Amino acid sequence: MMHLKIIKNEAEHQQALEALLTLMDGNPAENSDEADQLDVLSLLIERYEEKNFPVDLPGPIEAIRYRMEQQGLTQKDMVPYFGSAARVSEVLNGKRQLSVNMMRQLNKKLGIPAEVLLHEAGAELPVATDKWDQTVLKAMLERNYFDGFGGQLSELKEYAVEWTKRFADLVPGIPQTEPVLLRTTAHQRSNNKQVDELALWAWQTRVQQKAAAESLANPYQPGVINLDFMRRLAGESWAESGPIRARELLNHHGIHLIVEPHLPKTYLDGAVMLDASGRPIIALTLRHDRVDNFWFTLMHELAHVALHLDGTKVFIDDLDSNNEVDSVESEADALASEALIPAEEWTRALILVETDIFDLARNLHIAPAIVAGRQRKESGNYRKFTKLIGKDQVRCQFHI
Repeated sequence: MMHLKIIKNEAEHQQALEALLTLMDGNPAENSDEADQLDVLSLLIERYEEKNFPVDLPGPIEAIRYRMEQQGLTQKDMVPYFGSAARVSEVLNGKRQLSVNMMRQLNKKLGIPAEVLLHEAGAELPVATDKWDQTVLKAMLERNYFDGFGGQLSELKEYAVEWTKRFADLVPGIPQTEPVLLRTTAHQRSNNKQVDELALWAWQTRVQQKAAAESLANPYQPGVINLDFMRRLAGESWAESGPIRARELLNHHGIHLIVEPHLPKTYLDGAVMLDASGRPIIALTLRHDRVDNFWFTLMHELAHVALHLDGTKVFIDDLDSNNEVDSVESEADALASEALIPAEEWTRALILVETDIFDLARNLHIAPAIVAGRQRKESGNYRKFTKLIGKDQVRCQFHI
């Protein structure tokens, strides 16, 4: 009886092949010792060859053509997987790269393995978090989020996974927040609106990119943001160029102030996050282009820095929300209000006419728009003092 053992080298491999041929030539009877030896020897040879002579994965186009031939599919039958007849032709002729979206369809409907489609042993397709809203992609395209992309919106939608990943990788070292994880890593002011999480992620990433491109001369000193600092900053509102002066003062203390318009379905006024080096980023959308809104939103976000920012969270704020707010948001609102108009001053004030607004603003050395905005908010009468809130006077200062 032949002595069978694990094949360890090429010499043993050749010996095993010769023995295999000898056994096969003998045409052993089923269930005989020779037949059992043939089965075991075949298995030993197969394992050695799998380890030492791996078979290359077929190319994705080769696999698609094979599956088409196997199932009798025409190019017309492939349109649902690629989106159009032209794309089918381009893919099959190697003129168009497969998108992740196409790969998912081919994997799910035709059973072509992910590792074959990606042409990488053991590879898996990304988790399906890429259902991008077309209006969001359109806004991102119009604002040049995708450096180097020259196609139409339909092309961007098909390759959304690839281009958004490239967009996120533009600035190495920025803290990455995967779209699927955004809800658990951000503190969002409660509202009843259906927020688009992917759009929110894209906006955050854009803010991080802008901050990374901005060089600040001085380091950030934790604890520098307090009520006194915020009041001093509020004093800059007295000047028409107050928003720009506020940015300069914050930058001087190692804090970014980034203005980035909101994307559709994000309902954003502002946010706070950290850059890669741990500096705070105050991000404003200027969704409401008014002086009063600018200053309250800025103070609200600074309050988060002073009270709540611990390096683990991003604070996302929709200050239009009428829902009951949690303690974190209540604390930020209270500190922002106190920084702009001290409670004792507001309690003493009697705001009936425009001159009352100007008198209080002059005493506090702040913009009259802040006083007018506070009165409108607390009285609930938004028809009053509309000419004093600084409408359309902020975005132009940031050239947006």
